[in-house]
Amino acid sequence: MVRRSTSRRARAGLALLAALALSAHAASFEGSGEARLQADTIDLNDAGPLGAANALAPGIAPLAGGGLRVETELRGAWHPQATRPWLSVLAGDVLLAADRRAGRSAHDDSRINELHAASDWGAWQFGIGKKIVSWDVGYGFRPNDVVQQERRRTLLPQTPEGRPLLQLEHFSAEQAATLVWANPQHAGDPVDEQRGASEQALAARWYARQGAADVHLFARWGEHTQASGGAALAFVASDELELHASARALQRHDGWLIDAQADGRPLASNPWAQATLGRTSQWLAGASWTGQQQQSVLLEYWYDGTTLSDAQWDQWMARNRALAGFGAQPGLPPALVRAAAGNLAWQATPLDVPNLRRDNVFVRVAWQPDHWLLSADVLITPADRGRIVTLGVQWQGDRLRLNAVLRRYGGPAQSLFAQLPQRQVGVLAAAWAF
Repeated sequence: MVRRSTSRRARAGLALLAALALSAHAASFEGSGEARLQADTIDLNDAGPLGAANALAPGIAPLAGGGLRVETELRGAWHPQATRPWLSVLAGDVLLAADRRAGRSAHDDSRINELHAASDWGAWQFGIGKKIVSWDVGYGFRPNDVVQQERRRTLLPQTPEGRPLLQLEHFSAEQAATLVWANPQHAGDPVDEQRGASEQALAARWYARQGAADVHLFARWGEHTQASGGAALAFVASDELELHASARALQRHDGWLIDAQADGRPLASNPWAQATLGRTSQWLAGASWTGQQQQSVLLEYWYDGTTLSDAQWDQWMARNRALAGFGAQPGLPPALVRAAAGNLAWQATPLDVPNLRRDNVFVRVAWQPDHWLLSADVLITPADRGRIVTLGVQWQGDRLRLNAVLRRYGGPAQSLFAQLPQRQVGVLAAAWAF
């Protein structure tokens, strides 16, 4: 049984969608939704820092296993009468979700994905509210996704949670310009409350179509990360071949930093913390090929300078070995064994990032005959030869969609992917559109 009811904000969004639907007689209302049921199984990893922590002190870092998830996503858009030109659309997307993991109590994951209003004034449009604003051209990684900062390569397609913002756009036949004030509610908040996509920032994008090429320019000013700028290009070389690239330079960035006093001995608190670090860059280059039989191949290579360097990961692994050796000393008091195990569990902290290594290679092949979509992809980190392999099967009918996905993390024992908490994840899901 779910321990707490649907969140207050999700209930408010649901009530608004219902009110908009009831007002359809006075305006145009468009509504849709999807019900989803998902079951997954997770093979936990006995290697890596969490596995070593539980080996020293069983249960000190409990891991959630597989489970069930039930979702209903409701979408609605209300277009007022023409007598209200100041409001062209009021739209919302509400997710009602309950999740139950093995070894954990059920909990409510409901949220409002989007709730925003827009006003059209010819070539100009103004928007306000919570909205998904996804930029850039990459598939596995997007350096210039500076507003949404969406994590890519999820096991199943899902609607991300939008960001609170104010947005001003201008359109012409071949160009578009967008200015976004993201997270205005965080103005003046402490830095630790503005990490990543939660940072108050101004972001701008200029887009132009030049024949077979799409050109993008980006700029961003964050309250504590300050300036960054980038560009992206997508070029349709032929009916079958597409090329794309993206690059961004950052004046500052958020990243994990370990306490300078951390060595092979246990500490009283987690030595890892988010910090504002210096200059770096991100870039991606890729190509996709699509055949006449709906087969496709995607290849991408990207660099992410915001994650730990190879030397820092080497130090991380050396500390893991030292803590494990310290905790395994014969005759060590139980309190010190638990301290070593707790510190090993804290060593999993920097694993919570979109990219573990700075250099990444991604390959995806797919075939889409009729109602089916068959796919296989692999993400490789050349620095340690780690890999993530994902196999997927999807069947799409008029309303029903069925998915089966298997993802396995592996590589040499010292690769980072081989030290993640999960060794393998399998998912079966069904969705019904209405």
